[in-house]
Amino acid sequence: MKVLPTDFEGQSIRRIYDEATETWWFSVIDIVQVLTGTSNARRYWSDLKRKLAREAGSEQPYAEIVQLKLTAPDGRKRETDCATAATLLRIVQSIPSPKAEPIKLWLAKVGYERMQEIADPALSLDRARQTWQQQGRSDKWIQQRMTGQETRNKLTDYWGEHGIQQGREFAILTSLIHQEWSGLSVAEHKDAKGLTSHNLRDHMSEAELIFTALAELSTRQIAERQQATGMAENKSAAQAGGRIAGQARRQLESQTGQPVVSASNYLPPDARPPARLPRKPAPKGGKRQG
Repeated sequence: MKVLPTDFEGQSIRRIYDEATETWWFSVIDIVQVLTGTSNARRYWSDLKRKLAREAGSEQPYAEIVQLKLTAPDGRKRETDCATAATLLRIVQSIPSPKAEPIKLWLAKVGYERMQEIADPALSLDRARQTWQQQGRSDKWIQQRMTGQETRNKLTDYWGEHGIQQGREFAILTSLIHQEWSGLSVAEHKDAKGLTSHNLRDHMSEAELIFTALAELSTRQIAERQQATGMAENKSAAQAGGRIAGQARRQLESQTGQPVVSASNYLPPDARPPARLPRKPAPKGGKRQG
């Protein structure tokens, strides 16, 4: 996965990663602030939305904008308008600013690189490998991460060809698989590692990557065997595939005495918030276990 820059000319642009669709979403307000230098970027964006709607006679281009919770300057998470790089490019074209051209080039570069990667997936893998090497990942970890990504791609290709819609439905199935193998939802796993707008898989241990890949491989093979189509049938395959990896995880843990799911991450030391795994509910008549 290519890691995009988090700022433009020294000014922060908040972003968040959608695990299910493997898409980066950027804060529209931050882009507006960078371009205009206004003291009230939220008001500027509100006025611009109305102007664009009048000119287009529809709700485009912000019909494709979603509200996601991002960390505000005061440290609290608040919902804010977010868009993909392609949608942002259309918005930027509507803002008169001397900085518009440089940021359009920045966004266009992102889009151009993505088109290159679609035409030649090896480019995406090469860029990802270079990024992980720069971040100090071992060759063994990188190989496992890339193998897991290939397994994931084959599964999402199957979903896309069998009646599953990208976005919400991908997310539902991904969460089902993850819950079954790990005992945690994707959101809970990220919380356990102290992650916010990060790609969970980029912060998994080798063991976590292996069990994620086993769960997704099992899901795809079960779905193919059953010719699963639509949400109901693919939910069943997702649960079955995740359970296979979950059983394997528990067997390994019983032999080693060590949990597979970890609270560790690869964040720089100065960027690591407190991270811990959720406490397991106490069994009836027994003590709570950590």
